[in-house]
This record gives sequence, structure tokens and C-alpha cells, in this order.
Amino acid sequence: MPGADDIDALLPQTQCTRCGYDGCRPYARAIVEGIAPINQCPPGGAATIRALAALLQREALPLNPENGLEAPALVAVIDEERCIGCIKCLPPCPVDAIVGARKLMHTVVAAICTGCELCIAPCPVDCISMIPREASGECPASPEPQANRTRYLAHNERLAHRAERHATLLAARKQAVQGPQNSTGRTAG
Repeated sequence: MPGADDIDALLPQTQCTRCGYDGCRPYARAIVEGIAPINQCPPGGAATIRALAALLQREALPLNPENGLEAPALVAVIDEERCIGCIKCLPPCPVDAIVGARKLMHTVVAAICTGCELCIAPCPVDCISMIPREASGECPASPEPQANRTRYLAHNERLAHRAERHATLLAARKQAVQGPQNSTGRTAG
């Protein structure tokens, strides 16, 4: 019986969450566990559904319209004149395709953008739009799924490391403010 790794290998690794899961890997696990059907991936569309059906020896179903519609590959574009540098679009990008610094203009590295659309909602000035990848002119083909997965894993590792450093810093600051504590948890002195 194919496992989550086998299913995950067939998914486009856009990490868009349109399937209802927090990324391609959780969706693959849900399929293996029989919780999710194989037709919830709009970026993969009919081709991915057919591949999953063949792998799992199931009937190929039409894409579930509740998860979205199959469409040409998209790429995010930032209107750099309107961008205020709030950095709210950076954390949700699962592959770190948006670059910029606080209070400075941001831009999208089109070559690695998966078109997931997760950067749109957090933008307070609506300066991010999605365009068909082939309409951009300068944009290369969609990134390969394995490269998307590698960038996604690196993104998650970086966020976890940052959260760990932040927790350590907060604990040290709390300790400095409270002073040394004795074994009962009360401040000594």
C-alpha cells in the first residue's frame, strides 16, 4: 500500500492549503488515513488526481469545486509603488519567495513563487496581485515540486529556530526581571 511519502511525491508542493490542510504533506497523510479524498488539490488539478488515482488504484474524481478551480499557474506580483514594507507578507510565504525589509519595498522572486496566494490576505494595502505565470513575460516555468518542498522545509526550520530563539530571549528577560528564585519558586532575598 502506498504511503504518505508516495502521495506527497505526486503533489505540486505549492503548500497553498486550498485542500483544507496545512500543506501538501498533511494532505498526503489524510489521504493515506482515508480522511480526505484525492480530488482536493486545485494547483495539481486533473493531472494530479489521475496520478493519485493510479497510485492508489482508485477512481479518478473531478476536482472538488469547494477547494477551488483548476487554472493556469500563477505568480505573485507586488506593486512596489504601493508597498509600505510592513513585512506581513513574508511569514505566510511557504517558500520565502518574497524579499524585502521592514519599511522598504518588497518584491517577489518569480522563479520560486509557487502561486499559493497566501501572501494576499495579510497585505494591508492590497499591493499584491496574482497573474498567470506565462503572462509575466520574464517569469520562468513553475518551480519543480522537489525544489518547492526543499524551500518549504527550510522555511519551517527557519521559523522554528526563530521561535526557539525568541522563547529563550523572553525566558532570560523574565528571569532578569524576577531575579534569582529559590527552590519554592519565590524570589530570593
